Amino acid sequence: MALRKTIFTALVAFISAFAAIGVYNQLGWNKQQVKIVEQSTPAKLAGYTSVSGSTQPIDFRYAASAATPTVVHIKSTTKPQKPTSNRGGYDPFKGLFGDEFYYFFHGPNPYNSQPQVATGSGVIVSEDGYIVTNNHVVKDADEIEVVLNNNKTYKAKVVGKDKDTDLAVLKIEETGLPAVTFANSDSALVGEWVLAVGNPFNLASTVTAGIISAKGRNINILGDKVTQGSNTAIESFIQTDAAVNPGNSGGALVNVNGELVGINTAIASPTGSYAGYSFAVPSNIVKKVIVDLKQFGVTQRGFLGVTIRTMDGETASKLGFDKPYGVYIDNVNKGSAAEEAGLKSKDVITKINGISVNSSPELQEQVAKYRPGDNLTVEYIRDGKKSSATIVLKNKYNTTATVDNDRDVLDALGVKVEDLTASELKSLGLSGGVKVAEVKQGKLSEFTDIRKGFIITQIDDEPVNNAQDFVNILKNKSGKVLVEGIYPNKPMSYLYAFRM
Repeated sequence: MALRKTIFTALVAFISAFAAIGVYNQLGWNKQQVKIVEQSTPAKLAGYTSVSGSTQPIDFRYAASAATPTVVHIKSTTKPQKPTSNRGGYDPFKGLFGDEFYYFFHGPNPYNSQPQVATGSGVIVSEDGYIVTNNHVVKDADEIEVVLNNNKTYKAKVVGKDKDTDLAVLKIEETGLPAVTFANSDSALVGEWVLAVGNPFNLASTVTAGIISAKGRNINILGDKVTQGSNTAIESFIQTDAAVNPGNSGGALVNVNGELVGINTAIASPTGSYAGYSFAVPSNIVKKVIVDLKQFGVTQRGFLGVTIRTMDGETASKLGFDKPYGVYIDNVNKGSAAEEAGLKSKDVITKINGISVNSSPELQEQVAKYRPGDNLTVEYIRDGKKSSATIVLKNKYNTTATVDNDRDVLDALGVKVEDLTASELKSLGLSGGVKVAEVKQGKLSEFTDIRKGFIITQIDDEPVNNAQDFVNILKNKSGKVLVEGIYPNKPMSYLYAFRM
């Protein structure tokens, strides 16, 4: 009897429990469940909602694997400078770092008497060995070594450098290299995911992630006098919060497809290490500079010939605008491309070739994509009315011709040289040389006390026979240059050193 009662009680309990589970499932109280499964496909690491409203997966692994093989480690060796008759002496890294914005690469100690090595990054842009990096990574180098992602090492030569954009192009002798794919930086959006790939603190092939924080940033680092910057610098940086540090300079900023969005160049930091934001040269500017340096050895920069500023609320109100937009023209240079197209001061430029510009850096970025002689359609507002003009860009010498690298070399040095006559060569007992006919503002006047009348006979122990020799030798130089020569009627040779 007791056994029957026990069996009956157990059966009732089982039926009650089964019924309770059924009711629980029907009411939906078990929607959240924990399951352990074997994962055979990559997990979706994150997600975002696209403009169309659909949710798409973001997985940084593809971008990292695509970009990492294209990024190289660059080692720039600077030999100690020998004492010369230079006035004062030239410290190439003095004042390199400002109070807030830093070039972020491992620089050498200029006070060490031993050869010093600075390190940075670069990006392979073609399978036959062309590499883009920052100008400040290689500008003072006597020797450049490139280490690929597979640890193969090559000697590199400088194809060309552009201080206006802080870019340089190198070449190594190799083929079949993995080359980066370029993105259209104009299409990059604030809030878009990006990866920074480089070699911070000599940690090869480091990848960090962040978003584009802003576009068209001007941080006044390329035009800084203490960094020997340019007064025609183009600063329209892409700002990102992807972590970068010393050694990342010249590395890649890529999108989630592994395509190049920019070349990492500087960081905002009170200490010189990463503190939240970094800045990259947009890929559209990078692409144009690469083509120019490979083809001409110098950047072919087009100029409107205007003085401009970003519109502010006060100016917009005076012009009757409901809000600030466009770029205000303060002045139009005489004989410039803008003047010939009919632009005037107080005009407000709103578009360049159909692309809106709302700040001076944005306008500079768009114009920088074109060469002297190219036509631009400029849309502007004058006296409240919209107008447009076709402008034929000019070079810095106010012509539409291709810029000659020879003239750039002489302008950078601030010197005019002349061939020696046969009678001068005979009286001086020389077989060749060039005479310094004029010294203007430039590298020679800034770092040496070379005077008018000096006869240059050798550059880095290479004979200089005439003015063309002088230019040809110097335009292929980078780093330290040693010039030797004499002054007429003085019995000794003089040596002067400076850096190209």
